[in-house]
Amino acid sequence: MIRKAKAVWRGTGRAGKGELSSDSGVLAATPYSFQTRFESERGTNPEELIAAAHAGCFTMALAFQLERAGHSPTELITEAAVTLEPQGQGFRISRSALTLRAQVPGLDAESFARMAGDAKKNCPVSKLLNAEITLDAKLV
Repeated sequence: MIRKAKAVWRGTGRAGKGELSSDSGVLAATPYSFQTRFESERGTNPEELIAAAHAGCFTMALAFQLERAGHSPTELITEAAVTLEPQGQGFRISRSALTLRAQVPGLDAESFARMAGDAKKNCPVSKLLNAEITLDAKLV
């Protein structure tokens, strides 16, 4: 399986502007720029997209694990907070902090923690990231 996205950039790093598009059409000439990345201008940025990808990937991986163990979650809500920090002359993504709140009837806390930890470690996006990945997981 191959998934594609395209970036188009016009201008310099600080003054330029770009657009991101995906084959699915979910992103269609979505604006991104220095201002959307480092300030508060409306639009997206790579870190936000990585956070969405990590939250989605982890949550789906956990849902599959729960299903294999015979549990049907009522709701899994995951937020991923990606940290971008200076490194040398550039930047690096140093951390993705996952926060999960889950409703899974009949699941004990120990099994939940084990399965959530396994999903954190083994979802494809976690395996891709060269960053610290933390998890705060709670049954509610």
